Amino acid sequence: MHCADLLVLLPAAPYRLAAFPFAALFQHLCASGHLSLTARYIFLLTGGCLLAITAMGSYTVLLLIPAAGSVLILLSVSPAYAHIWVFALQMSWQTLCHLCLSSLELDPHDARPAIAVSAIMLLTQKATSLALDVHEGLVSPQLGQGPLQGALSLSSYLLFFPALLGGPLCSFGRFRAQAESRDALPGALRAAGHRCLGAMALQWLRRGLARGLASRQRCAGLGCLPHLWARALHLRLAYYLHWVLDEALLEAAGFGPETEQGDLSICDLWTLETTHRLAVFTRTWNKSTSCWLRRLIFQRCPVQPLLATFAFSAWWHGLRPGQIFGFLCWAVMVEADYRIHPFLSAQATSQGVKLLYRGTTWVFTQFIIAYILVAVETESFSMLCLLWTSYSSILPLSYGLMLLLLLAKKPKQS
Repeated sequence: MHCADLLVLLPAAPYRLAAFPFAALFQHLCASGHLSLTARYIFLLTGGCLLAITAMGSYTVLLLIPAAGSVLILLSVSPAYAHIWVFALQMSWQTLCHLCLSSLELDPHDARPAIAVSAIMLLTQKATSLALDVHEGLVSPQLGQGPLQGALSLSSYLLFFPALLGGPLCSFGRFRAQAESRDALPGALRAAGHRCLGAMALQWLRRGLARGLASRQRCAGLGCLPHLWARALHLRLAYYLHWVLDEALLEAAGFGPETEQGDLSICDLWTLETTHRLAVFTRTWNKSTSCWLRRLIFQRCPVQPLLATFAFSAWWHGLRPGQIFGFLCWAVMVEADYRIHPFLSAQATSQGVKLLYRGTTWVFTQFIIAYILVAVETESFSMLCLLWTSYSSILPLSYGLMLLLLLAKKPKQS
């Protein structure tokens, strides 16, 4: 695990850090009135293009093509159908990029393809979210202005540099409101600084955990369960660090995340690590993406919306064997969680039994989430088979068995 350092798990982190001074400069220039609205859009769009070229090199073209295509669709297609065309363009292009880049023999030390694919995935979030806003009448693609000004604002939103390499998803309405605002976001730089300090603490914890994992490379039988949990914790800390840096950069530029859609707060971190409900963990994990998936898939799918949402998430992430298995397993585990907990909580009548119930289900939740995260991050089919045939599969299988036993007994409750 020594190789899993900041640059491997978070290849775009140095570029995010390099963008902080420009984000602070943008907020200062806006607050001091030195930038007109058009100049702000140009600043954000130019910064995004320069950041993309710096971080991705020639792979930048893979990002610019779908961005330009989405803008053309939004400006030329009827709002009743624009969301369908944008969705088809973005997911077709993203899938093509995933398949082509995974089939090529690329330099494993070259982070540019991974950064480009990640940026395209984030672009898909923004483009489809914007298209749904247009479809639902929340946003006009022309914004009451000429087509050139509309194209500039849309392009700036899709490629603005504070959210180019990371989330959380910032809605177009919030982007436009912050871009048009002449006031600095109160305490934005201070909040961004606090998040950066938190990121340093998370990185310190990750390094300490990596040293512990490196000292225990071998395990057997049920003794592999703690090792699996530690590996997953190392991955979760990487995600937490990723989200903290993303939100700090947005706040430094004056685009603080929506209160209900920020990817990580202290309360969220506490919930993720202490909840005994897998469904609660799922809703709290990467909240802006969860809200996007709920709006895009869950609320629009008439049949098996939960399964469809997780299946689409596997597609959006790249459709590698580990991702397909991991997300479908996650869907089954959440469905089991909805049915198991009402049954168990009804049996827990005394305080001691309630504590036993919460403690046991917390352990189950921790190990099942660990199993899912490790499966999703597994690159090869052979390694996935080793995970499936290991003792680590005992807890997910037990949850699946309990789901089968309870499936006909009670209606789903949350």
